[in-house]
Amino acid sequence: MADSMVGEFDWQEARRRADVLSKLPDRPCDAEIRAAMNALAISRATLFRWLKRFRQDERTSTLLPGRRGPNSGMQPFDPAVLAIVEQHFQKLFATRRKPTLTRFQREVAADCRIAGLPPPSIRRLGRWLKTKDQADLMRRREGAGKSEALFLATPGGLEAAAPLEIVQIDHTKVDVTVVDPVTRLPIGRPTLTLAIDVNTRIAMGFYLSLEAPSLTAVALCLTHAVMDKTPWLASRGIAADWPAHGIPRTIHVDNGAEFHARAFERACAEHRIDLTYRPPGTPRFGGHIERLIGTMMGAVHLIPGSHFSNIRERGDLDPEAEAVMTLRELETYLAFEIVGSYHARLHKALDLPPVAAWNARVGDIAVRRPSDPRQFLIDFLPSEERTLQRDGLHLFHIRYWSDELRWLMGRDRSGLTVKYDPRDLSCVFVAAGEGYLEARPADRTRPAIALWEHRAAVRALREQGRCAVDEGLIFSTILAQRTLIDEATRTTKAMRRDAARRAHLASTKMIDVTAEVGPLGDDKPLQLPYFEVEEWDD
Repeated sequence: MADSMVGEFDWQEARRRADVLSKLPDRPCDAEIRAAMNALAISRATLFRWLKRFRQDERTSTLLPGRRGPNSGMQPFDPAVLAIVEQHFQKLFATRRKPTLTRFQREVAADCRIAGLPPPSIRRLGRWLKTKDQADLMRRREGAGKSEALFLATPGGLEAAAPLEIVQIDHTKVDVTVVDPVTRLPIGRPTLTLAIDVNTRIAMGFYLSLEAPSLTAVALCLTHAVMDKTPWLASRGIAADWPAHGIPRTIHVDNGAEFHARAFERACAEHRIDLTYRPPGTPRFGGHIERLIGTMMGAVHLIPGSHFSNIRERGDLDPEAEAVMTLRELETYLAFEIVGSYHARLHKALDLPPVAAWNARVGDIAVRRPSDPRQFLIDFLPSEERTLQRDGLHLFHIRYWSDELRWLMGRDRSGLTVKYDPRDLSCVFVAAGEGYLEARPADRTRPAIALWEHRAAVRALREQGRCAVDEGLIFSTILAQRTLIDEATRTTKAMRRDAARRAHLASTKMIDVTAEVGPLGDDKPLQLPYFEVEEWDD
């Protein structure tokens, strides 16, 4: 799995092995075998053992070296030392004065000694500086002209030689207000996360929510992009074909925090997806996805409740008073716009429709699909590291337990990777071996809650002056807050939005994307609650 406690050296070694093995043909000749043996410095028997394991499950982590002792690497600075280092970095080093590393270290050391703290060595400071964005650092020290000449490429345009070679992903605030499905009162503007294949210009997938961009939205959009969408379309009554599917070779994204999350970077490497970032301040590098977003926003301007692109276009219309569509209805509308309009229209850059370009070109490549779509999604979800205690795992002040965790009690229980879906904390996923174990709240009477509800309850308790917050107090606070919202006869817009954000925690499930895939060790079909238009918080 992509986000387990693996040292950087071992991870890079696994990626090197995967790169060599992935280039071998199905039946390699003796010369190719010897070349791979020499590149990896292994015997013929070891090569074929690795190759068999890798071809059975095309994930990078299957080639990880055996762990030999604790992971190495630079230990993080003490928080007080880090504060001093950051202060001198911002006010001294990353400025046009361009001080040397030696001067930087002297200034940091002086303040550390005044504060009674051990100063970092010049070597350690140098390693810390290498973790910074070097393009941004040069821009601040020497100007944008010199930085862009070294770090920014300016080609005529981003091109991909084949389908799935490059997929771009981005977010946008939709220019339309949606309404509550029960009261039909306005609850706000949703966020659209969208993916496009650069070669064919076909829309690979999307995700719609009432929250700000986050790693969970990216995970759901990407999983929607790689999956077969036939049952997804059928569940919405859309009689059209959406053939785009498969794991991309490269994902091209901007510099949003969600795209720099460690879980996202590791999951991309796990599934052998190259990750390319758009240089800061260069929107021209995201032209394909930006144009598709513009096309989608042009379509929603026809919907009552549209905000249009600017105030002049909007005139004296009141979007909230005009709003009529729910989040689910807007999702279906966008799906119709993609498969029934955008895909079928002639694309000027291709001289044929995107769906025709996909169907004509995809047959020339081997489309990779996740062996387990459920695990593929979990790989991209946010994660935390926890120690397994005797009474279970503690995450967000909630104690989780599973009988399957008993076998870990006799092993090293520290640094376990726990994946979670912020939309529903009633289940977390613990990395174990090649997959995940499900853990649920030890108190099974606890209701399903979202992370945003949890944070709101903790914030309310802190405001009441409570220093110690326990699980029971959090859940009782959340239930009390829900009662206030449900019993309000005339709700405010914010309260209606909160009610809509937890609507997915009811018994109604989301889209079943992988009906044939069950939980680990279970052959029964699994209805996965991961692709409905739902709301979450990161």
